[in-house]
Amino acid sequence: MSRHPEVKWAQREDKVYITVLLSDAKNAKVDLQPDGVFTLSATAGTDGNTYEVKLNLHDKVNEKESKINIGERNIFCVVEKAEKGWWKKLLSGDAKTPHYVKVDWDKWADEDDEGAAAPNVDLGGMDFSNFGGMGGMGGMGGMGGMGGLGGMGGMGGLGGMGGMGGMGGLGGMDGMDEFDDSDEEQEPEKIGDEQKTAEVSSEVKTEAAT
Repeated sequence: MSRHPEVKWAQREDKVYITVLLSDAKNAKVDLQPDGVFTLSATAGTDGNTYEVKLNLHDKVNEKESKINIGERNIFCVVEKAEKGWWKKLLSGDAKTPHYVKVDWDKWADEDDEGAAAPNVDLGGMDFSNFGGMGGMGGMGGMGGMGGLGGMGGMGGLGGMGGMGGMGGLGGMDGMDEFDDSDEEQEPEKIGDEQKTAEVSSEVKTEAAT
């Protein structure tokens, strides 16, 4: 049995923003007809539950200029109105609005707010597709190519920095101890010469005394 996802909407004079809150949607099929019939079906969740929604929008739309983005957390649609004008509500007819359709207050603007006072809708980073080319959306699977980032493992080459260990060669400075040792080794020789000189002088004095 299919379920209804939560749907939020807001509008401007020339367009309608429709956000379907559905995380990690798979096999998404979205259709928009010129007469304003919006349909969506997709699977989501660990159990692969099926979600469906059909909305009869308030007025006609320009489906060729309308765009859609299927993200990780939701499905976001920018529906272009066939004629500019503020809709009194999202859906046509006098039927009560379904409980899962709600106003998107983060994007909402009244007719009096149009212009500088209207909230800015950030579309940055979204990869939109036209409703007319929905079949090509399957290409989104190509994102799997990001697995190539695994090549970053090559950074392991930084291990070469270990070569800095070569600074250990400074240990060669230990050789400076050889110079110090050579100086110390010369001291005994000087002392030996002084002893020999003292001995010769002592012998001369002895012979003179005799």
